[in-house]
Amino acid sequence: MKLGMTFEGGASRTLFSCGVADAFLEEGLMPDYFIGVSAGIAYGMSYLSKQKGRNLRLAKEYMTKKEYQGVRHLLNKEKKTFYNVEYVFGEIPNKLLPFDYSAFAAYPGKVVAAVTNIHTGEAEYLEVPRDNTSYDVVVASCALPVLFPPVKIGRRYYLDGGLSDSIPFKQAMKEGCDKNIVILTRERGYVKKAEQAAKVSSFLYRKYPRVVQALKERPEKYNDCMKELFELERAGKVFVIAPDDMHSVGRTENDPVVLERIYEEGYWKAKEQMAALRHYLDA
Repeated sequence: MKLGMTFEGGASRTLFSCGVADAFLEEGLMPDYFIGVSAGIAYGMSYLSKQKGRNLRLAKEYMTKKEYQGVRHLLNKEKKTFYNVEYVFGEIPNKLLPFDYSAFAAYPGKVVAAVTNIHTGEAEYLEVPRDNTSYDVVVASCALPVLFPPVKIGRRYYLDGGLSDSIPFKQAMKEGCDKNIVILTRERGYVKKAEQAAKVSSFLYRKYPRVVQALKERPEKYNDCMKELFELERAGKVFVIAPDDMHSVGRTENDPVVLERIYEEGYWKAKEQMAALRHYLDA
């Protein structure tokens, strides 16, 4: 058996996945292949390094700080990001709330981030470096238009992987995973609609018509992806864990009480479904 695990993004909503991940750590559950998109890969790394509780502490102690996120960073000509990248991906993991790079490097499986090629508008799947020399791949996967500028990796520029593949479980299947766990950050009945920000993004990236097209097609592609995922779940081919209610939490939510509530929901949802998950894995 080769176990694949997919984490959807969703910025602050991904605290649900963090709760699920910590429950998995208590159960000793680790995949052979991990793929995440946007915050799904950013938070997923603490799971793979077996740092239980690190993401919750990050949310409660650091996401509330003005150094972490805010419009002032977006308007800063040197930063141009809503999230302070140097602080979030540099100072926090390297100084304030140490990330265990050795444990992450020791994880024996494959770690992949979904990104969107700005020139083709298509998804690409890049391996995440196992050291602290570069966090560009993870930042690229998180680089939502308007909130981030494109991220250069090699000769190409990339944006948030969710623009082209919001829930990249099919990539895990292509990599030979015959058992797959998918963690969502939206309710099962959620239907994605066109967002107002997409109009602004389309204007900003008008020189890249394929990205503009990806932005326009995103709601339909997302809804089709969810439909296919649940069909596979009913067929017993994937195991899905999803929140019952995200309480209309936005992607930039930073209230520690709200974030902890989302985390707890993920933790207990995983515990409730653990017996069924074990049965799926053993079948």
